[in-house]
Amino acid sequence: MQNAIREAIAICKILLRNGYDAYVINAPLQEQLLKKTRQSSVDIAIACEPDADMLAKLFPRIRREAEKRALAEMEENGLTFRFYPLEIADAAHPELSILRITPCMTSLMDPKTRLQLRLTDFGSPPPSGDAYDGFKNFGEGAVQLTGLPDETLRHNYLLAIRALRFAANFDIPIEPNTWLAIVRAATRVLDYVALTDIMNEWRKVAAESLYRFVRLLHDAHILQGLIPEVAALSCIRQQRNDDGEVESVFDHTLNCVRLYPEENFHYDWLGAMAMLFHDVGKLYTGEFFDGQWTFYQHHRVGAKVTRKILRRLHFNAEDIDLLCHLVNNHMRFHFMLTDRGIRRFKSLDEYPRLIAMTRADMCARDGGCTSFNHNMKYLDRAETPEQMLEPLLNGNEIMDETNLAPGPQVGIIREALLQAQIAGDVTDRESALRFVRSHARRSAKQPPFTTACTLPR
Repeated sequence: MQNAIREAIAICKILLRNGYDAYVINAPLQEQLLKKTRQSSVDIAIACEPDADMLAKLFPRIRREAEKRALAEMEENGLTFRFYPLEIADAAHPELSILRITPCMTSLMDPKTRLQLRLTDFGSPPPSGDAYDGFKNFGEGAVQLTGLPDETLRHNYLLAIRALRFAANFDIPIEPNTWLAIVRAATRVLDYVALTDIMNEWRKVAAESLYRFVRLLHDAHILQGLIPEVAALSCIRQQRNDDGEVESVFDHTLNCVRLYPEENFHYDWLGAMAMLFHDVGKLYTGEFFDGQWTFYQHHRVGAKVTRKILRRLHFNAEDIDLLCHLVNNHMRFHFMLTDRGIRRFKSLDEYPRLIAMTRADMCARDGGCTSFNHNMKYLDRAETPEQMLEPLLNGNEIMDETNLAPGPQVGIIREALLQAQIAGDVTDRESALRFVRSHARRSAKQPPFTTACTLPR
């Protein structure tokens, strides 16, 4: 049987000389199993890089193998060589790249050995590109990995992130054993799954489900390694409303992410992400003084921290600038604005998103909406030219110019001046002065209004 391993090595060398990687799968174990077997037919497992078509070109006697998860098989000198795909998922455990147990090996094992190795799903098929590979049917009402969840994850730790995505988007629970496997594998997920792959899964989470996904990441202890700045917000407390209720900044953040898409922003993934980072600056600006937490300038600090995080997560430059802009300006609509303030606010890029962020922030706190309602009421005034909102001359200037005493006549002239500005008859201060002088002279020439009455005889 030692010749069987040597011949398998010779086949691997042929593949190597043709530019393809190959090795005998778990050669020491195969050698031990071959020594114990009494079977006349012996199978040898080889892992190789080429696909079945290329193998057929290199070895004319090869035939395709539809079963046992092999690519193909070939009989040579009384031995059967089975070729398995070398490629495994990029997010697999490193040991899977060199150690493997195939069905032909398990057929040579006694039941006790198989039980000790907890073998239920032997080998792993080549990646198919199907996102649902590795999962049982969701019709059972839960997200569940196939086979032993821990072993399934070892073949592709990206399945942990995908499971959280499915649970968030479909709003269904994760099966308990699958959940425990994900929590146990949290550090390995961060070690072996490429950050770009994690973010590709993240971008497939609907904006309305984002808060559930982030909560699952946090509870699985993955968020702590992925975005520790956001995860740390769970350690910071703040006053929720005027009634003195207290909550963590992280809980408030997730509540804001949940509320943001509710009105006309159902598919705004970037807006929901901005909501996730809007209070991240509180980690750096928080201060407890006189029995109260303060977070002065957290929006400005948060924008800088957000830029650092998004660069680390490989966001493109355009999205980084947008999200940092939203974080930096998310407080502007919280305060009661004057006409000038409203105009300045509406000149900002993405101001509808900023309004939605303010609405979500206020609803999450159950606070008063006086300032917000005032700003919404006067938002349309920003569309009116400034000269149409206030007259060019105030009451004192009108009295100085017309020598009128304080009284109703001054208010009449002031209103007439505003209407003349709206009509375009008055466009600057000089024309305004001429208008009020002319209006005052016309008013002076008109006889006072009297009421005729008849006295009884």
